[in-house]
Amino acid sequence: MHAKESSPPDGGYGWVVVVSAFMVMGLTAAVLKTFGLFFVEIQEHFDELASTISWITSVTIATFHLGAPVASSLCVKYSHRAVLVTGGLLAFSGMNTSTVSNWCYLYWCFSGLGISFSWTPAISIVSHYFSKRRALANAIASAGECAFAFTFGPLFQWLIGQYGWKGALLIIGGIQLNICVCGVLMRPLTSNCCLEASHSETPPDTGFVLYAMFGILAAMSFFVPPLFLVPLSYSLGIDESWTASLLSILAMVDFAGRLLCGWYANLHVTKTIHLLTMTITLISTSLMLLPLANNYLSLAIFTGFYGFFFGTTVAVHITVLADVVGMSDFDSALGLFMLIRSTGGFLGPPLAGVVTQTEKSISGPNFALC
Repeated sequence: MHAKESSPPDGGYGWVVVVSAFMVMGLTAAVLKTFGLFFVEIQEHFDELASTISWITSVTIATFHLGAPVASSLCVKYSHRAVLVTGGLLAFSGMNTSTVSNWCYLYWCFSGLGISFSWTPAISIVSHYFSKRRALANAIASAGECAFAFTFGPLFQWLIGQYGWKGALLIIGGIQLNICVCGVLMRPLTSNCCLEASHSETPPDTGFVLYAMFGILAAMSFFVPPLFLVPLSYSLGIDESWTASLLSILAMVDFAGRLLCGWYANLHVTKTIHLLTMTITLISTSLMLLPLANNYLSLAIFTGFYGFFFGTTVAVHITVLADVVGMSDFDSALGLFMLIRSTGGFLGPPLAGVVTQTEKSISGPNFALC
């Protein structure tokens, strides 16, 4: 059964939804993106190998993806608003568990589920509110991740210095409670078109299968560079204060890439699938050039190129999914896509950790190989 097609508002209250989604992206994905600042602190606290600590991020990313189908189903059965508020509470609980327990994998499971229950309904409802401006709306919403990461880099480093890594996570958990406020603002469409998702029994077409394969490969590498950027800079002898600025540079150019790509996609000059192909090619090229970086300046230049092309990729990949499957199947497809993509997110960071541990260092060539 397919839902009746209805024209999205393409504006109006939809922009309030976009701003709320912007905030949710910042309070979820940006926190995960800047986790590299905690990497060395946690590794020293538990006296573990890099490959072992990287499993914390891996478990979080995997839980984030595995929880997406559940979040999508709950959005259909209840509402995006209810799922988002639940996600905020789960994210807060996950961060707070770290202050009373040494089971890092367990509390990051809660955090991953909280991110999933926040990110999935936020990005989903934006696509339902917009049609012609969907690419621009998704780009603006996703840009919240970069805007927050730009300030989270130095802020988190200051919190770690003042309160330790556990105290910093406790404060971050409190900040994430604002997800609940954003969730309340996610007003369902009066036509209920976002709640009447299709439950097609036909097998996924070739386009979705190929796009799911792209998702697996992308997830294996999306979170690796930000995770190991801090340890790499330390291995090059770069000062801690300058290292934090690399994450700010990454967030700043990522932000610019998303907005520019969203604006360009909104012009409908190039098909979004072709635009995505170009951005993936460019981000891969920037990673292969990383071994040339051997000081702060060259590493900052690499960070700029990688961050910009990463931003352009993220800006359109959800819009491409909507184009591939259609809006009637979008909610179900988004959950399934995230589930399939979880295999890449689960394997990527540990494989990168194994490579660096095998070579006994985090060097440019090893980083590029990851």
